[in-house]
Amino acid sequence: MDAELAETLTAIGPRLRRIRTSRGLSLGEVSARSSLSVSALSRVETGHRRPTLDVLIPLARTYEVSLDRLIAAPGTGDPRVHLEPQRLIAGGVAVPLTRHSGRVQAFKHVLGPREPSLVTHQGHAWIHVLAGRLRLILGAGEHLVDPGATVEFDAATPHWFGPADQLSVEILHLFSPDGQRPVTRVLSG
Repeated sequence: MDAELAETLTAIGPRLRRIRTSRGLSLGEVSARSSLSVSALSRVETGHRRPTLDVLIPLARTYEVSLDRLIAAPGTGDPRVHLEPQRLIAGGVAVPLTRHSGRVQAFKHVLGPREPSLVTHQGHAWIHVLAGRLRLILGAGEHLVDPGATVEFDAATPHWFGPADQLSVEILHLFSPDGQRPVTRVLSG
């Protein structure tokens, strides 16, 4: 067994323990849900038993995660395959769709109720509303944006966006950190 494989296998047990404890589950609860014995679970988590598919598959189902996540599989090169939602401090979830620093970045946001707090920064933003209704505060103005509509603005203008009517809103957010405005072409068939 090569060193990289040994390191990957050694890291699985502690990862399984972190997942279990982060969900507030005891070994007994996981045993009941996965049909694996408490002893087997404990031995895998402590590294006294090598994790095999007959253990990992029931645990992936129990924790509702992919096998890739359980074993920390290397990326495939396509970032769409391994999208990682990120909780936002101000509330909601953002899923980065691109990983290109310095170029246009794309995010899918699902935002729940949150208090407005205006921010400014360099760049240019485009927001397309996928579902729900967006409330955008831009400078001294306030705008309500319906599903299917797109807005763009200079991020140096004080701004905040979130759901209108205290519901959730789902948006596609494109951001150009250098402030470059888009070139839009309308094509016809």
